[in-house]
Order: sequence, then C-alpha cells, then structure tokens
Amino acid sequence: MATSSSNGSLPNEDGSVLIGSATVRAPGVCGELAQGVIGGNHFLVTCPVDFYSRVKVDLYAGKHGIDAPEGCEKTGAAVRRTLVQLKNAKVRARLTINNPIPRGKGMASSSADLTAAIAATGLALGRELSSEEIAQIALSIEPTDGVMIPGVALFDHRAGTLHESLGPPPPMEIVAIDMGGTVDTVQFNMVDRFQRWRAVDVQTTEALRLLRQGISEQDPVLVGRGATISADASQIVLSKPRLSEVKEFAESVDAVGINVGHSGTIMGVLLDARKKRGASTYHRAKETFPDAQEVYHFRLIGGGVQQVTT
Repeated sequence: MATSSSNGSLPNEDGSVLIGSATVRAPGVCGELAQGVIGGNHFLVTCPVDFYSRVKVDLYAGKHGIDAPEGCEKTGAAVRRTLVQLKNAKVRARLTINNPIPRGKGMASSSADLTAAIAATGLALGRELSSEEIAQIALSIEPTDGVMIPGVALFDHRAGTLHESLGPPPPMEIVAIDMGGTVDTVQFNMVDRFQRWRAVDVQTTEALRLLRQGISEQDPVLVGRGATISADASQIVLSKPRLSEVKEFAESVDAVGINVGHSGTIMGVLLDARKKRGASTYHRAKETFPDAQEVYHFRLIGGGVQQVTT
C-alpha cells in the first residue's frame, strides 16, 4: 500500500493544518470457519467476505484529540492508541466511517472498523503497519476477529497468541442467512466458556485439520466439511435454534457445508464457486426462509487491509 501524503493546505479557520490523510477498507466476515480452543488458547479461523468497512482518518497539527462519529468511541480509542504507539499523540484526528456491516450478528463489524482505522492512522503518518501491529492495538480495545491477516487465518481473538495465515481462500461463495436477533460479542467473551469448548475438543481438532488441508489444497469440499463440524460442535456453546433447517437447505442445493457465527447469529451455506450456483441459491434461500431478517450473497476472500484512493 502506498501512503497518503499531506496536501500542504493552509490552516483551517480553527488554526489546524492537515498533515496527513488516508482511507482504508477492511472486510467483515460471515461468522467463522471454525472456533474453539487449542493448546490452552482460544482460536478462530476467519471467514472474510466482500463486505467492507471503510474508514478515513485526517490528521491535523495545531490541536489534540479525536473526532469520531457518535457510537464509534472504541474506534476513536484505537486511533488514539495508534497515535501514541507511533509517538504522534499531539495531533488531532478526524474519523469518517462508512460501514454497512450489521452489528451483533457475528460479522466483525466492530473488528473491521478498528482494523481499518488503525491501518489508516498509520498510513496518514507515512507508516504501513503490519497485521501483527494492527492486531495488537485492536486487541487492547476488545476481542477482535483476525480480519487484518491476509488470506484465511488462524487467530487468537482474545490475546493474539495465535496469528497465522493458512493461505488464500479456495473458490467459494456463501449464502448467509440472518434469522434475527443479536449477540453482544464483548459481553459474550466476558463469560468463561473454556470448558464448554474443551468438551468438543475432538470435533474442533478435526475441523481445524480439514480446514488446513482444504485451504492448502484449495478444496472447497474439505473446507465445507471442517466448517460444518465446527458449526455443529458450537451448538453446545451458543445454540442456533434453526441450524438443522439451514443444514437441510444446504444439502438440498448441493452445498459443500455450512458455517456459523460462533458468537453471533449469522449462518452460512458454503458453495463451491466453480459450480456458479451462488445467485440461484441466494434466491432459493429467500424463498425457503421468508421470515429471515436478511439473506446475503458473499464471496469468500482473503483478509487484510486495502488503501482506498479517493
């Protein structure tokens, strides 16, 4: 990513001078391909999709502070910590956030905001932050999905002890079904569910093995199998009352599997993109689940941040 440079503008009416600006987008997710515990650490396998938060950060000399949109205080706090880490705390940051990703669904709306804002702050100062640096700052604010890591990633969303790109995503589409309701991810992660995850350790281990192999071999079928095992196992942690209906639908459309937001409400039907059935499956899902709050059609993508040229 190339950095955005100062425009050398004259002072504004309040005496501030624009010294740097950058706009970055980061993807949301359709739940996770797997989640659980491994070696005593919490982990998830990311499921990034083409649904983005876009954050612009303008930095001004002359005053201090963070101007963030209402309700985006955590994103503002992430920018403040980024400025402190980069030893540029004595500037004013103005955030513009465009994020259509719904909150409380297991789609990483907040994680996408944090990731994009941290990366944009670095670029506005002429510094391209690594995914490890972005993750460290984001995790200091709240548990965070690993959307900042390129490819499909294995990530410890609580402490960052695991941070590994498993490789680029296989060719897959996802028809995501939201039956309504929300989950407060921060509150969810405050409750100790470690022993519940340990109870499904055998399933989780097999799910992760299949996902590693499927990503390595670019095989949607193996990825679908691994994700389905993890989705079933997660019922002991956060039940999805209509998961069985989604599984039946997935089988009826020859999907390779299903996945869920393990700490959210979203459920996904995983498709081999080479069969080009995404659009037809999307329309069938809308007919099959007329009471769904929302049905989406996504493409599985690699994670990571992208600078937006404005």
